[in-house]
Amino acid sequence: MNLQVLNKRELLGKQFVIYGDLENPLFLARDVAEWIDYDLSSVNKLVSQVDDDEKVRKNVPTLGGNQEMWLLSEDGLYEVLMQSRKPIAKEFKKKVKEILKDIRSKGMYATDELLDNPDLLIKVATQLKEERAARKELETEVKKQGQIIGELRPKADYVDRILKSKSLLNIGQIAKDYGLSGQALNKILHNLKVQYKQGNQWLLYSKYQSKGYTHSESIDIQLSDGSTKVELRTKWTQKGRLFLYELLKDNGYLPMIERN
Repeated sequence: MNLQVLNKRELLGKQFVIYGDLENPLFLARDVAEWIDYDLSSVNKLVSQVDDDEKVRKNVPTLGGNQEMWLLSEDGLYEVLMQSRKPIAKEFKKKVKEILKDIRSKGMYATDELLDNPDLLIKVATQLKEERAARKELETEVKKQGQIIGELRPKADYVDRILKSKSLLNIGQIAKDYGLSGQALNKILHNLKVQYKQGNQWLLYSKYQSKGYTHSESIDIQLSDGSTKVELRTKWTQKGRLFLYELLKDNGYLPMIERN
């Protein structure tokens, strides 16, 4: 992504360019050196005067293509200007502060060229209006996306929980996610033609039998005479639980975690 030019003009007889944005304006170290008549062959020495968090290397578009160069932050610029003994450094510092303050408060800096040229002023003002409208539209879209993400997060949390678990579940455990009893959920699934009852066990219709949604587990039932009998119970796999989630959602049943 190309480095954005925030503002460009002539200042105190020098080419003056602000890169980045209003929150984090950046200034090309080579430009700064030229402003204060610093040796251009020693730009790295100038950059070494500031802390690491006050400088950054970025690709800057030039006539020869993009080149990686040093840029100074606002604090880094003020530090270099303050250390310079050249009178022009003090003037530049004052002007830069004035320009940034004006841009931040009004969104633009009214130069003499603008003030003396009504047509140019109208053109710049129109561009500013269009940019602000586009920014507002973008902010609205970002808010919309934020709302959508917020709405989808509960679903993602629930699905993540399903995918992370490897255990088998009985229908009562799944029903609990929906605020239902196992009996009520079995009835819903029967009405949706997912399962039917054979003896004491719920079985899937042939359409779903080979999908890996359920697993039959044998359990021992203690009888009143002290003997035991073995019965089969249907348990749901996590794949089956995810299937139920999509099926129930399509039919108006949401897990409690996704409800408002």
